[in-house]
Order: sequence, then structure tokens, then C-alpha cells
Amino acid sequence: MYWDVVSVQPLSDYRLYVEIADGRRGVFDVKPYLDHGVFRELRNPEYFKQVGIVLGALTWPHEQDIAPETLGAELVPDNSAPV
Repeated sequence: MYWDVVSVQPLSDYRLYVEIADGRRGVFDVKPYLDHGVFRELRNPEYFKQVGIVLGALTWPHEQDIAPETLGAELVPDNSAPV
């Protein structure tokens, strides 16, 4: 679908560079979620880097995920290459 994530790259400071099927690109900051429930595990930098895409959604191995609505609402547009 148009909101599916097609590419993700972990960045420094618990941020993700994301490309969405509808052409949007930007940075999603995961820091606001790191003190809540299952997202606490993402504080481990090595685990955080294991982010992937399953059925168009951002996910981690222990089934943490970011809802497409949240991603779309909080994505900071950035068409430059990730740093």
C-alpha cells in the first residue's frame, strides 16, 4: 500500500531514516518511546539497529513495531541521504 515502508536505515541518537512507498522520505525519532513498555528494549543500541520491515511496517525481532499512522504523523521530511 501507499504507506508501506520500503526502506529503513538506523541513524545515531535512536532515529530512523525511512522511505515510504508513496515517495515520502524522512527521519523518525524513536526516543519518545524508549521509556514505554516493550520499547524499552530498543535502548540497547545493537538491538535498535536490528530494525527491519515486515509487511510494510517497521519492526524489531521481538515484535516491537511502529504503527503506520504514528510513522506518518511524526515523520520529519528529509530528502537528503541518511547520515
